[in-house]
Amino acid sequence: MKIACRLFLAAAVAVTTLLPARGAGPGGASPEHLAVLAKFRTDYTQGLLLGRPEVAAGYFAAEIRLMPEFQRTVLGRDHATKYYQALTDRFAVQTYRRDVIDFLDLGTRLVETGRFTERLVGKGQAPTYDLSGKYLDLWEKTADGRLLLVTQTWNYDHQVEQGEALRFADVPAVVAAFQRRTPVTDNISLELAALGYLIEATVTLHDAPVFSRLYADDAILLPNYGPLCQGRKEIDAYVAEHFHRQLSVFEKLDIRNDRIDALDGYVIEYASHVASWKNSGWSGVNSGKNLRIWRREPDHSLKIIVQLGTYD
Repeated sequence: MKIACRLFLAAAVAVTTLLPARGAGPGGASPEHLAVLAKFRTDYTQGLLLGRPEVAAGYFAAEIRLMPEFQRTVLGRDHATKYYQALTDRFAVQTYRRDVIDFLDLGTRLVETGRFTERLVGKGQAPTYDLSGKYLDLWEKTADGRLLLVTQTWNYDHQVEQGEALRFADVPAVVAAFQRRTPVTDNISLELAALGYLIEATVTLHDAPVFSRLYADDAILLPNYGPLCQGRKEIDAYVAEHFHRQLSVFEKLDIRNDRIDALDGYVIEYASHVASWKNSGWSGVNSGKNLRIWRREPDHSLKIIVQLGTYD
């Protein structure tokens, strides 16, 4: 399968500058919270370099969800730790660096977005990779003032040859797109169901102008196999180019979500898709997953302010 045909929707310790949190809700991001995020970046990096995933696992919530590129969704602290153990068993992480793009305070959640680079040296028959990409970490503020990591997702700026080597069959995981849909039981779930149908229609019709209107003017889009886009001008240009030159013909596209977290002024949507596509003599069926963060605008519309998608 040519990766370019797939759906768009879908050793150094990093030294980063602490940026001010934006979009602060009730009880905004404190210096103590920002210090925890900085320490996590250091511990996470050291854990990868040393092959000790348990170092980062101490920050994981019991119900953490990993949404990695090439891997189905991994649920729970034990399975997430097993994923990282499988990664460091197959590869020596020679270098890894994170650079923060932005913090977003949602009141009871904190969002960190950033870029990363890494060099994975394959053990045995595994290939060696020089990778660059984008990440999104979602943290929960607990009642006792701690931060727990509830979601991690990342993708790559470029196509990855032999990407199946980054898939670990022995790690328990699920296809999010095959899970039970969120039932439509309130206004938020109804609104997101309707927006999901709009996304299906605009992608299928290659309607870039309408698709771009889903994003806020200050949104951050973290697309698969593409550059980070920040703000209206960059997002509009990327979507127009992608829809015009790269997007496949979709015989069937099914977009859904299996979890919605409604906050004060924000909505976190765990979305996924199944796509049946064809492109230049190639065709296939694939699934993927998206983490979308929506914000309620002054005119009461919902707009995406952060999105990162990955393929299974």
